[in-house]
Amino acid sequence: MECPVGFYRNRVLPWIIDASMRNRELRPYRERVISSAEGTVLEIGIGAGANIPFYGPKATTLVAIEPAAPLMEMTREFATRRQLPLELIAASAESIPLPDHQFDTVVTTFTLCSIPDVSRALKEIRRVMKPNGRLLFAEHGLSPDASVRKWQDRLTPTWRCIGGGCHLNRPIRELIQGAGFRIEHLHTGYMKGPRPLTYIYEGRAAVAAST
Repeated sequence: MECPVGFYRNRVLPWIIDASMRNRELRPYRERVISSAEGTVLEIGIGAGANIPFYGPKATTLVAIEPAAPLMEMTREFATRRQLPLELIAASAESIPLPDHQFDTVVTTFTLCSIPDVSRALKEIRRVMKPNGRLLFAEHGLSPDASVRKWQDRLTPTWRCIGGGCHLNRPIRELIQGAGFRIEHLHTGYMKGPRPLTYIYEGRAAVAAST
């Protein structure tokens, strides 16, 4: 399927993404994940800044990367209104322009679904984390139920085009572990909504000892 370009991608899609990411059903996941961030924090794909209200005082430094210029501008305006110090970098997660072992916490929320080379991005995340750092995540992805997985596979080609590259069927646990992480805590289940879109992985991971 040929994905839309031009006006839709640059003008319409950023507003759709912003509206969907501020869905009230996502708020508890964001609040739990973001409130646990501490020290020097890197947020991957900050979008329009939906996580900004949930950072607490334990997060001493916040750096965020975002490849989409319209979303970056939304984030910058939002952070300014809330007087939150934020270093915003225009970059892709597959090639993070930052030194090794810099961050205590790396955060991803509803982001891994849309990164083209997600395995490479996760290895980059591991690279910039301190050896004792933590990856905090809340992501939607592949369901364990065969009937739901079938629909996720059917819908993903179309959904990817209209949803900014979003894949419904990524195996989040396996992707994180395959990039050299050890999952310390994981909660999974469906949130409210259509099941192909709403199977959630929420958890915490550390760099595996053998990497």
